[in-house]
Amino acid sequence: MNKVFSFLVLFCLSTTAAHAGLKVIGRGDSMRLDPAKFPPAMKANYEIMKTKCVKCHTLERTIVAIQTGVAPISGQIFDRNATKAYGVKMLRKPDSNMSKPEVKATVDLMNYLLNEAEH
Repeated sequence: MNKVFSFLVLFCLSTTAAHAGLKVIGRGDSMRLDPAKFPPAMKANYEIMKTKCVKCHTLERTIVAIQTGVAPISGQIFDRNATKAYGVKMLRKPDSNMSKPEVKATVDLMNYLLNEAEH
């Protein structure tokens, strides 16, 4: 029993520390990121994400995927390969109204955020 408890404590501590790199504001449908410490290019990319991605889903879905490494709807791994796949999916989705540069900016941002979430 003590081993299980110790494992759970260590797991919780490591999970909290692993996501310390992202500053999240709000909860649920109003969840968003604080881009204050983002590099200028990533701030611009975040503006694209805030404008384009929320047409179909809240930012919470993306933030949770980045924080946990698991896509909330599909349950699949959310990593750099997944961000590229989602980008391709958005280019093919007629209602996304996203250009190739916008998709690239969003994928670059998600990869940046994945890296920040690891620290």
